[in-house]
Amino acid sequence: MIIGICGGTGSGKTTVARRILENVSDEYVVFLQQDSYYRNLGDMPLELRHQINFDHPDAFDNDLFINHVKALRAGEAIEMPVYDFSRHLRKNETIRIEPEPILIIEGILIFVDAALRELMDIKIFVDTADDLRFIRRLQRDVQERGRTVESVIKQYLDTVRPMHEQFVEPSKRFADVIIPEGGYNEVGIDLISGKIRTQLQQELSKVRS
Repeated sequence: MIIGICGGTGSGKTTVARRILENVSDEYVVFLQQDSYYRNLGDMPLELRHQINFDHPDAFDNDLFINHVKALRAGEAIEMPVYDFSRHLRKNETIRIEPEPILIIEGILIFVDAALRELMDIKIFVDTADDLRFIRRLQRDVQERGRTVESVIKQYLDTVRPMHEQFVEPSKRFADVIIPEGGYNEVGIDLISGKIRTQLQQELSKVRS
């Protein structure tokens, strides 16, 4: 069972995914983030890397992402890339991910690619007010990704906001479920978690029989 969680930057996608993991059982769930699949810009000077539009679909290595999703669905392990957000390049090490009955994939642009959408059994869009998303983005990029406040604001105005309006917001029409306020929506998360638990029990019963 493949669950896609989409939404704008800072909308609470990761929080929703973690809440689902808590409600189901992370023993049977794999979690992949689209952010791990940014294209490797290691052969590009750092000054040019800073100028890349990281909120455009072309910034992601979707071919690798889709291949990894298909491999996990087929019961094969993958080597997930590790991305360095402070230097905008892919690290040499990878993380080995083993397949499980439930796969959750999360990212701002996962509904844009039709081939990726078709792999999902449930598509969830996390819908959160723009001002809250910006504040969360600012806090995350400064605290976790080593950015300055000025650079985060500039990036938000130059690319994040325009790309959200052009790609992310329109992709909401592909969602099966829309969750307002992300991880704080207890009812929405409980409903989705219940469906996942039911599906998980069915899959496990097949294996045991």
